[in-house]
Amino acid sequence: MAARPLDGVRALDLGQVYAGPFAARALADLGAEVIRVEWARRPGRATGPGAVYPQDEPGARPYNRSAYYNELNRGKRAISLDLSLERGRALFLRLVALSDVVVENFSPRVMGNLGLDYPVLREANPGLIMVSISAYGASGPWRDYGAYGPGLEAASGLASLMGYVGGPPLRLGVAYADPTAGLHAAFAVLAALRRRRRTGQGAHIELAMRESLTHMLGELLVGRGLGAGESPRQGNAHPFAAPHGVYPCKGEDTWVSISVSTEEGWQGLGRALGQPSWAQEERFRDALGRWQHREELDRHLAAWTRGLPPQEAAGRLQAEGVSAAAVQNPAEVLADPQLAAQGFFLAIAHPEAGTHLHPGVPWRLGEGPEPRPAPLFAQDNGYVLQRLLGLTGEELRALEDEGVIAEAPQG
Repeated sequence: MAARPLDGVRALDLGQVYAGPFAARALADLGAEVIRVEWARRPGRATGPGAVYPQDEPGARPYNRSAYYNELNRGKRAISLDLSLERGRALFLRLVALSDVVVENFSPRVMGNLGLDYPVLREANPGLIMVSISAYGASGPWRDYGAYGPGLEAASGLASLMGYVGGPPLRLGVAYADPTAGLHAAFAVLAALRRRRRTGQGAHIELAMRESLTHMLGELLVGRGLGAGESPRQGNAHPFAAPHGVYPCKGEDTWVSISVSTEEGWQGLGRALGQPSWAQEERFRDALGRWQHREELDRHLAAWTRGLPPQEAAGRLQAEGVSAAAVQNPAEVLADPQLAAQGFFLAIAHPEAGTHLHPGVPWRLGEGPEPRPAPLFAQDNGYVLQRLLGLTGEELRALEDEGVIAEAPQG
């Protein structure tokens, strides 16, 4: 079996909600042993109203059945450890001394308030790499502001570009800031591990989620700085190419995405549509004319797509070299033959949530081990506290009596 890039690396995951856990999961996907540290009083396992469970059944222990938690934390271990208590902090520092990476995404004041900021962790392990993900960064007037995805999309400038002509800004369909920041954090950890191999130096990586989105607007920001005008919201239109958009198909709420940006694509579109007479009209002869008359062009194209199922429309267009794809909902994505052929989805058997398909990773590094399911709450207390830290069973019972560790969430 091929070794994975991070085999032998141990990371401690203090991540909350999405960005931190996503970053740590990326490290687990690369082979790191990731140990998730959870508070019994604040487990963060996405239970309660709005939570998604297998067959909509919470079960006796819903904290082990949450789809949200099990997807973000597959491949990890988990222990319970209350870092607000002195004994909990002492044990955590002992674990830091045995680890390579710590991932956290609290607001910047939290780790310092716990007495576990980077200077303290570095005393326990001079070679430690710590990544701290926050909404707006570790300094500046917004340092202690909290935020979730929609607020960060707004503050980054991204939301200002989303929406229809003349309409308000629109949020994205997912919390885009979180996985974007999480992947940047994982990349930064890889770079820091590489540097440590050469120099022996640890690192404290500070990453602002807002900046992980704002940097994606690079050309627009540079253009604005050079005197360009505002970038108007355009819906599904393209600033210079046409036809370009999403078109209705046969059936209810079915659509196909079509993008034509070259002369070859335009000729292929004509062939796919059977060389309709309107496509030969003078106003559609070149790219500028098609863009200037894009609304009329869209009406012609929609009249054709409405008579076809989306997959058939996309297939006809692709056969003629036109970029096109059916707009698929999650159920259709799960059944997609291309993803199946690529082996993208992972069938992961969870002891309490059952066997379900999970999205895999979009890269392949040879054959690896079967993916581990997300951990049950505190399932690795014995492995971590006894095997790694050398505590006895009697000491574990004493820690449980003191509330430092727990076998189940509280409250």
